[in-house]
Amino acid sequence: MARKSLISPEISPATLSLVLLVVLLSSSAIHAGHDYRDALRKSIMFFEGQRSGKLPPDQRLRWRRDSALRDGSSAGVDLSGGYYDAGDNVKFGFPMAFTTTMLSWSVIDFGRTMGPELKNAVGAVRWGTDYLLKATAIPGVVFVQVGDAYSDHNCWERPEDMDTLRSVYKIDRAHPGSDVAGETAAALAAASIVFRKRDPAYSRLLLDRATKVFAFANRYRGAYSSSLYHVVCPFYCDFNGYQDELLWGAAWLHKASRKRVYREFIVKNEVVLRAGDTINEFGWDNKHAGINVLISKEVLMGKAEYFESFKQNADEFICSVLPGISHPQVQYSRGGLLVKTGGSNMQHVTSLSFLLLAYSNYLSHARKVVPCGELTASPSLLRQVAKRQVDYILGDNPLGMSYMVGYGQRFPRRIHHRGSSVPSVSAHPARIACKEGSRYFLSPNPNPNLLVGAVVGGPNVTDAFPDSRPYFVQSEPTTYINAPLVGLLGYFSTHSSWR
Repeated sequence: MARKSLISPEISPATLSLVLLVVLLSSSAIHAGHDYRDALRKSIMFFEGQRSGKLPPDQRLRWRRDSALRDGSSAGVDLSGGYYDAGDNVKFGFPMAFTTTMLSWSVIDFGRTMGPELKNAVGAVRWGTDYLLKATAIPGVVFVQVGDAYSDHNCWERPEDMDTLRSVYKIDRAHPGSDVAGETAAALAAASIVFRKRDPAYSRLLLDRATKVFAFANRYRGAYSSSLYHVVCPFYCDFNGYQDELLWGAAWLHKASRKRVYREFIVKNEVVLRAGDTINEFGWDNKHAGINVLISKEVLMGKAEYFESFKQNADEFICSVLPGISHPQVQYSRGGLLVKTGGSNMQHVTSLSFLLLAYSNYLSHARKVVPCGELTASPSLLRQVAKRQVDYILGDNPLGMSYMVGYGQRFPRRIHHRGSSVPSVSAHPARIACKEGSRYFLSPNPNPNLLVGAVVGGPNVTDAFPDSRPYFVQSEPTTYINAPLVGLLGYFSTHSSWR
C-alpha cells in the first residue's frame, strides 16, 4: 500500500527548516539552563508519593503514611502495594502496568546516564512489579483494579483515612481482558531485563510470569472494558482495542527472551493486529507508536530485516510529530508545546518525546536519518524536539512556570491530588472523613503537602494554565506522565547540549 506524503508540496525545505527552528526555540522565557539531575531526582521521588501499602523505612516523602493494607482481603488475596494512578485513591491496573513498562524502558535505555538516581529508578520499577506479581499469582486470573472509582471520586480524603469501597475486580477466562493482560505481560517482561543482572532470580520470576500472562491474554481474547464496562469506564476504558497490547506484549517478550515464537507471533499478526494504525499515538491505551519504535531498533542494528515494515511505521511516526510538518492530530502551541486532543496533555508530551529520544539514539548507532519528504530528520533534530518539550515542562514557556511540583521558583501549588491537598497525618492526626475533605478541595490555599516531582496535565494549546484543583485535566498529576519523563531526564542530565 502506498504511503501518502505528510508534507505539503507548497512548503520548501528552507521554509521547513525555518518553521522547525522557530517552534523549537520560541519561548517567552528562555532559561539559562536547567538542572536536569535535580529534575530527575524529583521525578522519581514522585512515585514514592503515589505508593499504596506499607511504606518502607527509606520513604523520602515523609508526609505519606501506610494505606490500604487490607486491599484484596475481600477476595481472599493480598493486593496491598502498587501505585495510585493519579490524584485519587484507586489502583487501576491498566495504567499501573503501562507506568511500570515505561519506567523499565527508561532504565533499559537511559539508566546508564542516571548516576546515583538509578537505584531509585530501579526501586520504582520494583514497587510496580511486586504488585503486578501479586495481581497475576493465580493462573488464568489478573486482578485489574482495587477500589470503586465512583465511591472514591465521591470523597476527598487522604489515602491513610480511606473508608470508600475497596472492591476487587478481575479478568479471567470467562471475562477476558487482553488489553490489560497484554500490558501487564509487557511490564513484567520489560522489568525482567532491568533485573537480569541486578537480581537474576527475580528476573526469571518476572519473565516466567510474563510468559504465562501473555499466553492467557492471547488465548482468551477480548477487551476488559467489555467485561468490566461499568467498573473501568469512563476512567480507563480501552477505546483503542486490545490488539495493540498483544503486539506490545509480544515485542517485549521477544526482547526479553529472544524466543523465536514471539518473533513469529509479531510477523504473523502485524497486519491482523493493525501495527500500522494510529501511528502517532502512544500512551496507556494506545501502544502503536511504541511498538514500531521498540521493534525498529533491531532493524536499525541490522539484525531483523523481517521487521522492516515496523521501521517504516516508526519513520512515518517521526515525520507525523515534527513541528512544522506534523500530522493534523498533532499541534504545537505558540509557546512550543506539543498538543493532542484529549485530557492530561502532558502524558502525550512525555510519551511521544520519549519515543523521539529513544529513536534518535537507535538512528545514531546505525548512522541513519529519517526521510520526511523534502526534509531529512537527523537524530540531532529528534533530540532537539524532545529536549524542547522537556524544557517547556521545566519552565521555558510563556508563563515562565515549571509544571513539575517542587522544581524551580514557580510551579503548580493547587494540584488535583487528595493526599497533597488534605493535611497530613502528622499535621492532623484525627481522621478526616469523606465529605470533611471537601473544604480542602475547594480552598484557594496552596496544598499543604508538596508532592515533589509531580508533573501535572499542563496547559492547553493557548499555553494557559489554571492553578486550580477543580480543573483536573490541567492540574492532576499521573504516574504515566512521569514514567517516560524519567528516561528523558536521565538522558539530558548527562547530555544537556543541543547536539
